[in-house]
Amino acid sequence: MKDLGRLITAMVTPFTNNGDVDFERAKEFALALVNTGSDGLLIGGTTGESPSMNEDEKLELFKSVKEAVGDSATVIAGTTDNNTNASIDLSKKAEKLGVDAILLTVPAYNKPTQDGLYKHFVKIADSVSIPGLLYNVPSRTSLNMDTDTTLKLAKIDNIVGVKEASSDPDQITNIISDSPENFKVWSGNDNETFSIMSTGGHGVVSVASNIIGNQVKKLMGFILDGQTELAAKEHKRLLLFFNALFWVTNPIPIRHALNRSGFKMGPPRLPMVEAPKDFTDKFDPVMDQYDMDIS
Repeated sequence: MKDLGRLITAMVTPFTNNGDVDFERAKEFALALVNTGSDGLLIGGTTGESPSMNEDEKLELFKSVKEAVGDSATVIAGTTDNNTNASIDLSKKAEKLGVDAILLTVPAYNKPTQDGLYKHFVKIADSVSIPGLLYNVPSRTSLNMDTDTTLKLAKIDNIVGVKEASSDPDQITNIISDSPENFKVWSGNDNETFSIMSTGGHGVVSVASNIIGNQVKKLMGFILDGQTELAAKEHKRLLLFFNALFWVTNPIPIRHALNRSGFKMGPPRLPMVEAPKDFTDKFDPVMDQYDMDIS
């Protein structure tokens, strides 16, 4: 299976002022992300506001980004939700467009059992030949995919890893320790990249790398080179910015940061709204403490 890369950016979706997906801007942004350190791009995830996009928009976005980056970065398509059959259909269509992998997100709202989760993901994975990357994010789904279920899914040939955003260090460490050698764990939160990679995690699916990709890559490089003190110093330097990006619901802060930097991404789509003033009054001075890699 193709290596998806260590630094995967959960890409913001650009919208025009009238609310349409800006596919040309998406191509420009994808190339900018590759030029600032991204090995892979996650398209149509939470940060990309996928719940407010229809199927045609998602497919055109997958196609546009893959055409733009070619083989210079992997493209992971957010094709799954809480409808198993619809997830299979969209995953098959995305595969035909040439994406490199699909994101297997724990379903929201249904709250299936762990056995239901396992069968849901196996059925989707069996429908395509490209890799699947699991995504466990209890803060969004109100459901944790536990260690045993993840390890069971890790035995499926084309399920190659997990984006772990449970913020449970014991669970994440146990998955790293007990999964097959070819199954990789990516941090699902920027502020946990240092700890997860230091215990054997492969990389991060990052929000911050939408705008400070080179700096996230530098942090990862220190960890991979065994320069623990330098890695810790860089982690501590970036920590305030990592956390500020979640002071209100993602992706409101990162979209605001990109627009403020001069790399215009347009407004969010309802039900997401522009960053409120009480947030920007706190966030903007923090942002000004850092150099932006994209502007």
